[in-house]
Amino acid sequence: MRTFLDANILFSAVKTDGAIRRLLQLVRDAGHDCRVDGYVIEEARRNLAAKAPGSDAALNALLQKMTIADLHPSGPASDAVLALAEKDRPALAAAIRSGCEALVTGDSTHFGRFYGKTLGGVAIHSPQSLAGKLLK
Repeated sequence: MRTFLDANILFSAVKTDGAIRRLLQLVRDAGHDCRVDGYVIEEARRNLAAKAPGSDAALNALLQKMTIADLHPSGPASDAVLALAEKDRPALAAAIRSGCEALVTGDSTHFGRFYGKTLGGVAIHSPQSLAGKLLK
């Protein structure tokens, strides 16, 4: 399964040696493809610089284990993408362009109402729901 990771997932995996880091290891160990793009990488870098300075090496090491999609200029948005807040649209658009089956995000404020639903062919998951799906 191709899974697109939102910036907050990258942030959490780098900042603490906790559940998110273990989830990403589980995803990779099961042979799934974790994908990101320049937009989510830069958002994660900004947040890490502000809240966990000195974590660039850890982020770079994590990114080496992922597929990095090209950053595309924004174009016409699909109805699925328009359902999200403007700041979250690039992540879903990249997941759709990358042919991902899932997008995992811890952003329950903006994505929470879409957890368990499919937008533009991409199933939206919380970290917990993705773990549940993989551990079936």
